[in-house]
Amino acid sequence: MLRNKLRTWKFTVAYPALLWCLLAGLAYGTSNGEKTKVQGLIAARTGETLVLSTDSGNVTVVLTDDTKVQQPKGLGLRHKQMSATVLIPGLRISVDGVDDAQSRVTANTINFDANDLETAEAIQAGLTPTKYTVQTNAQNIQANKKATQANAQGIAANQAQNASNQQAIASNREQIDANQQQILDNSKRFSELSEYDTKADLTVNFAVGSSVISASDKAALSKLANDAVNLTGYIIDVKGFASLPGGAAMNQQLSMDRAQAVIAYLVQDCKIPVRHVVAQGSG
Repeated sequence: MLRNKLRTWKFTVAYPALLWCLLAGLAYGTSNGEKTKVQGLIAARTGETLVLSTDSGNVTVVLTDDTKVQQPKGLGLRHKQMSATVLIPGLRISVDGVDDAQSRVTANTINFDANDLETAEAIQAGLTPTKYTVQTNAQNIQANKKATQANAQGIAANQAQNASNQQAIASNREQIDANQQQILDNSKRFSELSEYDTKADLTVNFAVGSSVISASDKAALSKLANDAVNLTGYIIDVKGFASLPGGAAMNQQLSMDRAQAVIAYLVQDCKIPVRHVVAQGSG
């Protein structure tokens, strides 16, 4: 009896020690090529890598060509093989695989429920339009920024052009004022001359109410200017007239406009120096 009891006691002590060693092996072996099983929600996917959100934190799951993705079929042990494309964020899965030295799980088999897939697809259906809208808005904002910059550059260019035009206008105005002053001075000097010899006389006709020089009169003015430059100390006296009908103020302005048109043609087109042109009072 004593021998049997002793044997029983030795067996009882040895069994927990064996069980402890087995559990320790399972605990420390899963991080170095041992089989493991994790469950959780797919938080993100990048190519062949899944980030699985579990109760104990995030786990990286690696897919391979041998990874089986399956869905339980019916009440038995049958499974429906699925493509890895169904592994979308929001899907709850169960992964059977092997740990590696980098604390990742290489998946051998991935199981999921059909209802969980429907839920994940519904989530993605709601997120996709939102992502598209955000992306479109971002593109529109960027396009608006570029358009605004282009408009600002255009405005700056227009402002620079306007400033240049203003300078040109001011310069032209100064030149016009100088020409008019010189013509006035010439007119005064011409009126003070006691004797002068008229070499040619030309009448330029205008349409009623117009100060536009006709082509034939331009040709006649060009001939007059060409003849004048061959004379010494020549002066071209310009005087504008208007017909009697119409108000006095309107006729006065029209006669001045006609005289200025003739002067401008002589100076600009016929190259007559301003100092050789005088303009007397118009009537």
